[in-house]
Amino acid sequence: MSQSIAPVLEEKQTDTSPTLTFEEYRVYQSNDDVQYELYKGKLIPMPTATVLHIKICEYLVYKIQRYLAEHNLDLVAKTGLGVRTDEDKSRIPDVVVCTKSLLEQAAARPGAGLLDFDEKPLLVVEVVSQDRRADYAIKRGEYELANVPEYCIVDPKSGKQKIRILAFIDGEESYTQTDFLPGEEIISVVFPDLVLSVDEILNPPLVEELVKAEQVRLQESQQQAVIERQRADEERQRADEERQRADEQSQRAERLAARLRELDIDPDTVV
Repeated sequence: MSQSIAPVLEEKQTDTSPTLTFEEYRVYQSNDDVQYELYKGKLIPMPTATVLHIKICEYLVYKIQRYLAEHNLDLVAKTGLGVRTDEDKSRIPDVVVCTKSLLEQAAARPGAGLLDFDEKPLLVVEVVSQDRRADYAIKRGEYELANVPEYCIVDPKSGKQKIRILAFIDGEESYTQTDFLPGEEIISVVFPDLVLSVDEILNPPLVEELVKAEQVRLQESQQQAVIERQRADEERQRADEERQRADEQSQRAERLAARLRELDIDPDTVV
C-alpha cells in the first residue's frame, strides 16, 4: 500500500523590521557596532570589512587627498560619509569626494554624517564585498539616478580583479562604463590628472609605510636644503672675502699712485 506524502511548504518569512523615513534614519542609533544603509526604508547591515578592504580604502583616501592638496582643490576625501540616493535610500560608500562646504553642511546637522539630495559628491568609491550584485547593479542604478558624476567600483576578488569607472560623459544622461584590468592605470573622468595603478589599488601598500617613506623624503629634502644653504653661505663668504681683497688692493694701488705723484712721478708711466 502506497502512502501519499504531502509536500512540506516552507513558511514565508515576513519582514517585521521597522520602515524608517530618511530623517528617522539620519538620527537612528543602533545597539550594536554595525553600520546600516537605508534601502526602501529598511535598514541594511553592512558587512564587517576585511583587512584588504580596509587597506584599499585607506590607500585611495591617501592618494586622493594628496592629489587634492597638490592641485589646491577645495575638496575632501572621506570614509564613512553617507550619500542619500533616493527618498527612502541612503548609502555609505567606502570613499566619498565632495566639497568642504558640503561636508560642513552635513556636520552642522544633528545625527549621522549624510549628504542630502542637493549635496552631490563628485566621486564615490565602493570596494566589492559579499553582495556583488549590490555594488555592480543596485548601487550603480542609485548613484546614476542620483546624478553622482562618477562611481568607481574596485573589485579585488581573485579571478575577477578589475576597477570599473562609471561616469557621465559629454552631458549624457546615463553612465559610460570603462573597465581597467591589472597591469593598467585608471584615469578618473572627474579628475583626469588623477592616474593610479590598478595593481597598487588592488594590492595596496600600508598607508603607514607610505607616510614613513614620505617623512624620510621630507627629512632628506630638509637636510639637502640645509646643505645647499651652507654652500650658498660659504660662496657668499668667499665672494665677500674676494671683494675685500680687491678693495684692499685697490686702496694700496691708490696710495702708491698718490705717493708717486708726490714725487712728481706719473703713475701711468710706471710699469
